[in-house]
Amino acid sequence: MTDYTRVFNQHLNRLKEAGNYRYFLDVDKNASTFPRFTYSDSDGNTYAATNWCSNDYLGMSTHEDVIESAVRVARTSGVGSGGTRNISGTTVHHKALEKSIAGLHNKDGALIFSGAYLANLTTLQTMGKIFPDIVFISDQRNHASLIEGMRASKREKIIFRHNDVEHLEEILKSLPLDRPKMIVFESVYSIIGSVAPIVEILALAKKYNALTYLDEVHAVGLYGTDGGGKTSELENSDDVDIINGTLAKGFGVIGGYIAASTEIVDAIRSFGSGFIFTTSLPPSVCAAAVTSISHVSVHNELREKLHANVARLRRIFDHYHVEYKHNPSHITPIPMHDALHCKEIADRLLKDHGAYLQPVNYPTVSVGEECLRVVVTPLHTEEDMIHLAKSLLVATHTMAYNISEEDWAHYAMN
Repeated sequence: MTDYTRVFNQHLNRLKEAGNYRYFLDVDKNASTFPRFTYSDSDGNTYAATNWCSNDYLGMSTHEDVIESAVRVARTSGVGSGGTRNISGTTVHHKALEKSIAGLHNKDGALIFSGAYLANLTTLQTMGKIFPDIVFISDQRNHASLIEGMRASKREKIIFRHNDVEHLEEILKSLPLDRPKMIVFESVYSIIGSVAPIVEILALAKKYNALTYLDEVHAVGLYGTDGGGKTSELENSDDVDIINGTLAKGFGVIGGYIAASTEIVDAIRSFGSGFIFTTSLPPSVCAAAVTSISHVSVHNELREKLHANVARLRRIFDHYHVEYKHNPSHITPIPMHDALHCKEIADRLLKDHGAYLQPVNYPTVSVGEECLRVVVTPLHTEEDMIHLAKSLLVATHTMAYNISEEDWAHYAMN
């Protein structure tokens, strides 16, 4: 007889021993104090901390107009849609949001999902249904949702080395010109912060008759004068066949989407089971997202302040000799190289310094690539940044040299 509980515990214990077990912090988020929040320990004691790992990149989840839109429509339309898009779950607010997204990306149409993961999974799986002979050509560091979508399609997949356009062209050359193919990549890679050579990849796609699928999840809202992402910044969104994005990061709400031609959108709408059989987003969420997109797209100063704060944070890290990986994006990874070490540093930062950074361990990254992923927003102050740098210095050096924080405090805090 199988002892099911024992098997579950064996797997969980292996995770804990490797340092990869995921502990969640119960954040008591407050819209009026973000990025500062409170949390309680198991004894009921309450502590304050600053959030350095939120993907609410511009703080739009706390914006008064966005909140007001959600509340107003929730009062008139209720808190749920009541069905799938086909069964009463399409409202005027859903259509307004899709129109807003299509406009943001200069596309004919858009389709919204409950999350960007589901949008990736459904769209790529459906491409495999429509093109039985398709081959996906996937960047080595693509997100799990992209990988799962290609895997679910049960079609051929070839991986090219991360951001290596020469390797990509070798693969494209080896395939028949008339075979259906799709290059799948991201604009900004969420952990290491690298940025794709989008112009070069699009040129290869055109040369070798390939479709392109670009995940802009960590770029929408943050790049381009209108917040349309890296393709907006480069003014080449017309050259991308399908753009995937999220409403949950730069726009601070919830949900995911694709933006593409009328034909592609209609095909995914008609054949994508992850879209057809999922209850639609609440109308209030759609209204909040429309308000957020409208605000973010015309307030370029939000992006200017974000990127100015990224540069300021890195200058402060340099001053205090905090090691981090340089990249051209807004994401600042601090390498840890070991899961247990990463977790212990994160625990010390929270408990002793009120700085919340969640460990990034396997399977989010490969073993040996563990890191702390620092995200600064327009709402973090210079004082916040200096405190984080000093706290990182104290936490990492006390562990590295096995000495007390008191012995390091005087040096680090001056």
